[in-house]
Amino acid sequence: MSILKSTLSVVTAAGLALTVATAQAEDANEINFGIISTESTQNLKSTWDPFLEAMADQTGLKINAFFAPDYAGIIEGMRFDKVQVAWFGNKSAMEAVDRADGEIFAQTVDIDGNPGYWSLLITHADSGINSLDDVLACNKDMDFGIGDPNSTSGFLVPTTFIFSANNVNPQDCFKTVRNANHETNAMAVANKQVDVAANNTENMRRLEITNPDAHAQIKEIWRSPLIPSDPLVWRKDLDPALKAKVYTFVMTYGRNGTPEEVAAAREILGGLQWAPFTPSDNSQLYPIRQMQLNKELAKVMADDRLEEGEKEQMIAELQGKIEDVATLAEQLPRK
Repeated sequence: MSILKSTLSVVTAAGLALTVATAQAEDANEINFGIISTESTQNLKSTWDPFLEAMADQTGLKINAFFAPDYAGIIEGMRFDKVQVAWFGNKSAMEAVDRADGEIFAQTVDIDGNPGYWSLLITHADSGINSLDDVLACNKDMDFGIGDPNSTSGFLVPTTFIFSANNVNPQDCFKTVRNANHETNAMAVANKQVDVAANNTENMRRLEITNPDAHAQIKEIWRSPLIPSDPLVWRKDLDPALKAKVYTFVMTYGRNGTPEEVAAAREILGGLQWAPFTPSDNSQLYPIRQMQLNKELAKVMADDRLEEGEKEQMIAELQGKIEDVATLAEQLPRK
């Protein structure tokens, strides 16, 4: 089931992207802005609408919010040019760069100044599950909530640092495994509908504001290494004049203007749990690419169905790719 969900179907995802767009960009002064489905569309609209309205006011462009029921809908929307600019997590941004002619141009900044965020495993506050070892007992007596297959913190990070690192197949470990967005997984834990779920520090902080009662029912039992902050991505072929308007707005928002204008912008960014943006590029993805390749390497090494020669060749190819990415990261280090 997870494998099926993790596969991007051109027909299905493209169809979703076409049907869920609030509007289709029709002229040179119009942009569809994609927003990944970390929460319900209603909740996302309440935090994103003020930002997109400010973008429209300051750029003179018509900005349409573009929502889809899953991350793949936004990726495919960009691939078919129904989305020109989007907020992604790192994993979905990697898919957009590789599959949808995307290019990173900015990076979000945590409102508290953290250099990134962390993936979490969460459980109910009164559960007897208190550590990663308890989870990896793999007695098939737990229901597990994992993230969208294109989520960095909800899927790639726990898959890499928990399951692949311990040679564990979630399907063999838990009673059930289901994919859902961060908000749905958090509420499922709070309501005891799943025993353990993947989430992240940003969503937990937002839940503490939007639903403090649910937040009080949740405890953290595992925290990942630091994940780079989320990127903003545009299509590489977006008109340079539009790029200039979008880039100027993003880089000056919350920085330039009267004290009152800056304060108002910072309040809107605060609703998104962010401070003003910083410039970025595709090199932001190097750590994510290394995680993805190491996850694939661990899977190949543990696959006893492969012929020895085929297995050795696949391992060598993956190790070569990992070395290539490491070399690129050293040549163009991110500060």
